[in-house]
Amino acid sequence: MLSPIIESSSDSRWHHLANNVLAGNGVTREDAVSILGTSDDEFLNLLSAAYRIRHQYFGKSVQLYFLMNAKSGLCPEDCHYCSQSKVSDAPIPKYNILSRDKLMDGARLAAERQSKTYCIVISGRAPNEREMKAVETIVPEIKKTFGLNICACLGLLSEEQALRLKAAGVDKVNHNLNTSREHYAEICTTHTFDDRVETLKNVRKAGMELCSGGIIGMGEKHEDIVEMAFSLQDLQVESIPLNFLHAIDGTPLEQQEYLNARDCIRALCMMRFVNPRSELRIAGGRERHLRSLQPLGLFVANSIFVGDYLTTQGQPPEEDYNMIRDLGFEITGSCVGPAQPQC
Repeated sequence: MLSPIIESSSDSRWHHLANNVLAGNGVTREDAVSILGTSDDEFLNLLSAAYRIRHQYFGKSVQLYFLMNAKSGLCPEDCHYCSQSKVSDAPIPKYNILSRDKLMDGARLAAERQSKTYCIVISGRAPNEREMKAVETIVPEIKKTFGLNICACLGLLSEEQALRLKAAGVDKVNHNLNTSREHYAEICTTHTFDDRVETLKNVRKAGMELCSGGIIGMGEKHEDIVEMAFSLQDLQVESIPLNFLHAIDGTPLEQQEYLNARDCIRALCMMRFVNPRSELRIAGGRERHLRSLQPLGLFVANSIFVGDYLTTQGQPPEEDYNMIRDLGFEITGSCVGPAQPQC
């Protein structure tokens, strides 16, 4: 494999910044904003510097996640990006939480696709008692049968609900911050940024890992993306999925498509510099926005979803396997970075 590593003696500003990160000094908000504004002439140097950080903590490993949309639509929230929200007219499937057999079939497919983590996602503001009991019942069976890690994405959680998920065997909970506190009211009014932070704190108190990231391309400024990254740093999030808005017809953000592939890579690089030890996942919109630059994204991120997303399709798994193999990377069954055990 051709390595993009440049010796630390390089006069590249990005390698100097990477040296600071690897020495434990971190980056400033000003540094992070400048990463997002990198010129095309500096792009490969930035990518090379970000790879040094990725390689330090995760080597050549790639984690695969499999996502199951266990309840679709029927959501009372007004998240402007979401096809399942009450303000969406998108023609999507709508159904209550799936049966035990369908959830087990999804887990079987996750295992067959070499995923280490099975993500159970339900739409809605917060889980009701029936949904909580369904998750509590199915998680132990999935873990016993397939040995998968479980990530639950159920909406806002109370302390008591988080403790119940922990007792059931859930390993981590996903609840994305999505954007900065300042920009949040522009994309949702039925709950707040702080509501989401409270859920993440409840999950942490219960002893589970945090999976939280955001969506790029919702009309935010560079400073908003940076503030989100530092909020994730403050919360010490173990796993960060970075989504790139797939503007869906029928949603309030249906016209909001302005990303280019290099900007997506820059956002991944910034997130890696700010959160060097966190698992970084190229999530929704990967195929649509990174396009032919998807392999470059894995020089920065160390995780992807294999298969489809909630209401949009991903590329065939074989294309992901080929990409990983062509890069000289390895699908790993462990959810840890070699220098930072996490689970």
